[in-house]
Amino acid sequence: MKIGITCYPTYGGSGVVATELGKELASLGHEVHFISYALPHRLINFIENIFYHEVEVSNYPLFEHQLYGLALTSKMLEVIEYEQLDLLHVHYAIPHATSAYLAKQILNKRGSDIKVITTLHGTDITLVGLEPSFLPLVKLSIEASDAVTAVSRFLKEKTLTNYDINKEIEVINNFIDTELFNTESNKQFKEHIAPKNERILVHTSNFRPVKRVGDTIKILKKVKKEIPTKLLLIGDGPDRSECERLTRELKLEKDVIFLGKQDGLENLLSVADIFLMPSQSESFGLSALEAMACGLPVVSSSVGGLPELIVHNKTGYIAEFGDIDRMAKYTLELLMNKKKFNSFSKKSRERAEKVFEKKLIVPQYIEYYEKVLNC
Repeated sequence: MKIGITCYPTYGGSGVVATELGKELASLGHEVHFISYALPHRLINFIENIFYHEVEVSNYPLFEHQLYGLALTSKMLEVIEYEQLDLLHVHYAIPHATSAYLAKQILNKRGSDIKVITTLHGTDITLVGLEPSFLPLVKLSIEASDAVTAVSRFLKEKTLTNYDINKEIEVINNFIDTELFNTESNKQFKEHIAPKNERILVHTSNFRPVKRVGDTIKILKKVKKEIPTKLLLIGDGPDRSECERLTRELKLEKDVIFLGKQDGLENLLSVADIFLMPSQSESFGLSALEAMACGLPVVSSSVGGLPELIVHNKTGYIAEFGDIDRMAKYTLELLMNKKKFNSFSKKSRERAEKVFEKKLIVPQYIEYYEKVLNC
C-alpha cells in the first residue's frame, strides 16, 4: 500500500505513535509518505520506503496568522495525486482531519477520491476540540472521515458522548517496541544519577498543567523521609519554571534532576525504579507504557485510559487524582518490599510484551486499512 501520514512532528504521544507506525509499515514493505511542517523527530536516519513532504506556509504580510491548515490541504492534494496514495492516515484531529476533509472534497470535484482514516489521541478530543471555535469542525471532520480509530476505550466513549457522534470508532491501542525499550540498565548513568545507590523515581512529559509534574516533586518529598531517593524529570514545557521553584522551596535541589527534552528515552527510563504519572487527564499514557516495557512499575492517577493500561496491584498502583499521600504510600510500599517490587517489575514488562508490543498492534492497523479500502 501507499500510505500518507500526517502528524505533529514533536515529542508528543500522537507524533511518536504516528512516526513509529510509519516506520514499522515501511519495514513491512509499504510505501509511507509523511506530510507535515517539519521532519518528525524520530525520523533521524534514512529509512527505506519512507518519504517526507514539507508543508510550506505562506508568510504574505496580509495574513496576521499562518494558514497552516490550508497549506496542509494543498500539500495533501499534491502528494495524493502525484504519489497516487491509497489512503491518508491523519493523527490528531486539529487541524489534520479538517485539512484531509477539504482535500477529499476537492478530489471528489475532480472525479477522484482518497480514503481518510483519522486517529484520535487525546487532547484533540478532551481539551482543544471542545473549544467553541473548534467543536463544530472536529465533529464534522470525524463524521466525514471514512474511518476513525481511538487509542483507548475511554477516548472512544468520550468522543461519542462529547460530540454526539453516531459513528463506529475502532479502538487500536498505542504500542511499544519491546526490543528497544527493555530492562537492560545503563549502569554508568545510574551511578551518575544516584552515586550513593539511592532509589530513582522518574517522570517524563510535556510539562503542561494537566500533567501535574509538581505532584511528583511533592511525592518525592514524602518518600525521602523514609528512604534515600532521587527524582528524574525528563521533558520541558510551561510548568518547568514552577517545578524548579517548587524544588527550591522544598529544598530538594540536589535530589531532583531536570534533564529537559531527550531522545533515547529507553536509556534513561531503564535506570529508574518507579515511574510516576499523577496526570489530571490521560487518554492512554504512552510514556507509562514505555516505562513498563523497561520493567518499571507505574504509580498513577486513576484517570482516562490509565486503568486500561496499568493493572492495579499487579503492574503498578492507581490512586485518586490529586491524592499525593496515597501515591507516596504506594511508592514506598514498592521501594521497601523487594519481593513485591520484583513481581510488579516482571509483570509490567510481561504486559507490555503480551498486550502492547508493536508486532501485535501494527497488524491491527494493516487489517483496518484493508477493510477501509475494500468498503
